[in-house]
Amino acid sequence: MWYFSWILGVLLACSLGIINVLRLEAQEALAKDNLIIDPLTQLLARESVLERLHEKVSNSKRNGMPFALLYISLTDFKQKHQLPEHEMDTTILKVVASMKNDIRVNIDIAARVGEEDFLLALPGISWERTITIASRIKNNVFENVKTPSDIPVLVGIGYAEFSHDSEQIEELSLTGEEEVEVLLNIAIEKCFESTIV
Repeated sequence: MWYFSWILGVLLACSLGIINVLRLEAQEALAKDNLIIDPLTQLLARESVLERLHEKVSNSKRNGMPFALLYISLTDFKQKHQLPEHEMDTTILKVVASMKNDIRVNIDIAARVGEEDFLLALPGISWERTITIASRIKNNVFENVKTPSDIPVLVGIGYAEFSHDSEQIEELSLTGEEEVEVLLNIAIEKCFESTIV
């Protein structure tokens, strides 16, 4: 019996250690003065998130922990529905609030990378969990977010995974910057495939 308690204790200590490493990484990054924040959503802006993704690639190579990338897009929602600026801003804030339910504070990286596009980097999460999170975000937004004129919001979500043995990246033998661009392009491509009706 004591043997099982000891194993559980070791597993718990390992889990807490991994979580603390992820939190420390996130806190170090947020402490940097040169982070650019999107004024509406208070998420990182595109320039800052790309820098953070380069760091995640380096960390993944160093410690072997993968991370997933989710690209979330409203795909021309404002143009399709001819929304005025204030309605679009309100809708975007509702989408961000819905997404935040699936963001681990001080671990995950969230950014607004376009007027209607967002990026989430989820370190240390399995591929299956990534797909579950993407599906949950998509469903939550559709079920809970409507514009002030009561139009439901549809989002497209694409995902890519980076790990030191990732087939998508390994075949190309790229530098850190190029790896981030390839990951981003994979996620964007899958996002727009998911919105084709």
